[in-house]
Amino acid sequence: MTAGRECGTRLRRPGAVLFDWDSTLVDNWGAIACALNATLVAMGHAPWSEDEVRRRATASARDAFRRLFADRDREALEMFYRELDAIHADEVRPLPGATELLEVLGRHGVPMGVVSNKNGRHLRVEAERLGWTDRFVRLVGAADAEADKPDIAPVRLALAGTGVEPGPEVWFVGDSAVDLQCAHLARCVPILIQGGVICHADLGKWQPRHVFACRADLQAAFLDCV
Repeated sequence: MTAGRECGTRLRRPGAVLFDWDSTLVDNWGAIACALNATLVAMGHAPWSEDEVRRRATASARDAFRRLFADRDREALEMFYRELDAIHADEVRPLPGATELLEVLGRHGVPMGVVSNKNGRHLRVEAERLGWTDRFVRLVGAADAEADKPDIAPVRLALAGTGVEPGPEVWFVGDSAVDLQCAHLARCVPILIQGGVICHADLGKWQPRHVFACRADLQAAFLDCV
């Protein structure tokens, strides 16, 4: 798919916008890879390359670690978060165009939230470090709702109090298959920002309504529909 291609009906002004976090608004994969590899090695597994971490780390840690470590998942989670606590806030960086996109949406009064599979505590620490906390109605991470993305529970939590229900008035912006799946399950408008790791089979199963090469292109598309 090419950047900005519409895969369905025309893009219309949203009642609210929900964002994924890592690879959608920010880059913090170096810290995630470091903490994960320390955990993998300690648990007797081979380390992963950063590209492999980006490709495989789409589910929340509590879901992924059950598959990776079986009955040692709690031990592995504690180790991973201990490692991540020490470095993640210092490593997080906004992706190009992210700050400007949030500023434009905010100036036009669009309620915004985050639905991430990053641990909710880490998510909120990173948002605070970037000075972004007040831009969002709610920052929902893993373990904040009764289930994690792609379940729609975090979508409902992120929109609580906005007066906007999950549905076609809500843009769901992400970079991965789990974001597209969550958007479809919640009946939101699935918008893909290129740059994440996603395969053609996933694109076929969870088709994005719109695809953009970068956040600046999404900002331009929003301004066109204001």
